[in-house]
Amino acid sequence: MTRETRRKISTFLRYFVLIAVGLLMVYPLIWMIGATFKTNNEIFSSVWFIPKEPTLSGYQNAMKSYGGDIDLFKSMINTYSIVIPKVIFTIVSATITAYGFARFEFKGKGILFAVLMSTLFLPQVVLNVPQYIMFNQFGWINHPLYLALIVPTLFATDTYFVFMLIQFLRNIPKELEEAAKIDGCNSVQTLWYVIVPMLKPSIVSCALFQFMWSSNDFMGPLLYVSTPAKYPASIFVKMSMDADTGFEWNRVLAMSLISIIPSLIVFFLAQDSFIDGIAAGGVKG
Repeated sequence: MTRETRRKISTFLRYFVLIAVGLLMVYPLIWMIGATFKTNNEIFSSVWFIPKEPTLSGYQNAMKSYGGDIDLFKSMINTYSIVIPKVIFTIVSATITAYGFARFEFKGKGILFAVLMSTLFLPQVVLNVPQYIMFNQFGWINHPLYLALIVPTLFATDTYFVFMLIQFLRNIPKELEEAAKIDGCNSVQTLWYVIVPMLKPSIVSCALFQFMWSSNDFMGPLLYVSTPAKYPASIFVKMSMDADTGFEWNRVLAMSLISIIPSLIVFFLAQDSFIDGIAAGGVKG
């Protein structure tokens, strides 16, 4: 067997394994799409994704209003009324905080950074009660602008994103900032004109993570939103699964599929920058 033949066989086996594993990982999503066109009986009687007797009842019922003055599309509008500000505020606050820790020396920096990193090990569940009491005193519970969910992101409360950006900043030569300083740029101008453009892949990664996490957040809105008309899609889908309407799983799956479409579109549009940001953020120069 020649070397070229061995190389072709090796390449074939690698791609075969990768394709097989990829299909195995994506099959639940494929099955979910097919199940939206199935009846309840067929959903639980077959693992094959192609429906034997296709029906559009799942999508037709998904458009109905379950829970009074709210429907699926209104719940999605509510979702992105929370998600978009959270993404913007997270990127701004995390970038400024990471820049401060990575490039400036100040008293207590080591202690503050240690405290910041220690919050990565703090479960969110232990913060729910004190945060609820504090936000309730501020009058932010069930606020029409979702202040309890959005305002904390102004203060770089997502430590993981700060850490990711700090790791990326360590790969950016300080000489670039020194050259900008010689040209007359102050710290803010250096951040905006020099650092941010080079941080773009990592910033996109942070934005995508926050977008997906916030879109799927269930506990936050459950704690801080009490009016059904203000519920995001994550709660609306669960709310539609009640004893009155029954468990029409094709409807539930159709609602779930429709609600995740924006996240899928955003991810595929930004996947190149996302991969570059993850790869760069994990390498220390």
